Amino acid sequence: MTVSQLNEPTPSSVRSVLWPSQCNVFVLTAKSRQRSALKRFFRLVNRLGLNKVELRNDLPSGKVTDDLSHQQVRELAVRYHIEILTINAVYPFNRRSEEVRQLTESLLKEAQAIGAKSLVLCPLNDGSEVPASETLGALRDLAPLFAFYGIHGLVEPLGFPQSSLRSAHQAQTLIHDARVPFKLLIDTFHHHLYPQAADEFSQVEVADIGLVHLSGVDDSRLREQLTDAERIMLTPKDRLGTCEQVKALEARGYQGVYAFEPFAPELAQWSEADIEREIEQSIALIQRHCA
Repeated sequence: MTVSQLNEPTPSSVRSVLWPSQCNVFVLTAKSRQRSALKRFFRLVNRLGLNKVELRNDLPSGKVTDDLSHQQVRELAVRYHIEILTINAVYPFNRRSEEVRQLTESLLKEAQAIGAKSLVLCPLNDGSEVPASETLGALRDLAPLFAFYGIHGLVEPLGFPQSSLRSAHQAQTLIHDARVPFKLLIDTFHHHLYPQAADEFSQVEVADIGLVHLSGVDDSRLREQLTDAERIMLTPKDRLGTCEQVKALEARGYQGVYAFEPFAPELAQWSEADIEREIEQSIALIQRHCA
């Protein structure tokens, strides 16, 4: 989830590239607003030897697919052997309103039209308290829509202090209590931000995790002061312990997909060569750590 200084959603031009588990499957992000951006993005993913992507609805254009038709996106995916794993995201999914319901249905229709398998659900992140019962109710409200369109739901806890759902364990419990077939989206950045995450990790069922987001932070500011603007690709100086988090997930049997999700402003200046280099270095770093 992209956030401003107040940690509320703001436009981002980040797209994710995904890769599978066993330290072998990754996803990336490209920054561009031109009509050909999606084509270049798919081509880049293919060139890197990857085959899964995550698209977003918080790009500057406000569109998941830029100016391409759904059929054109499907054709590009076939041409470059790309699986569109998910669209990110419905926000705030746990504010039970007609506006959120309409947004959810709109994104579900789009996911179905372009062949995306999943849709991400992010909680309210403005400091307002949302009772657990309300979040549970929201899950129950939205589940029939996901079933109707044949799309999987991924619930992403946000670790920011003002988030209404910070805990992956709590999110898992609410999903179970709501009796809905959603899974968790774990983010190594948000795992780091939530102080109790490490203690609760053993209570999170790995089988309930549908996707893992990765990023790195070299910035030295306090944990509670970090925002998405500090999120970069992985480096040996990473303070999030992302490689350690991946290794712990793998040790517990995680066999899903990982997605790189950096948000730092400098990404806007990256060339395709920069993107390729950063992805390859990040993948190599994790593979060495998991060896």
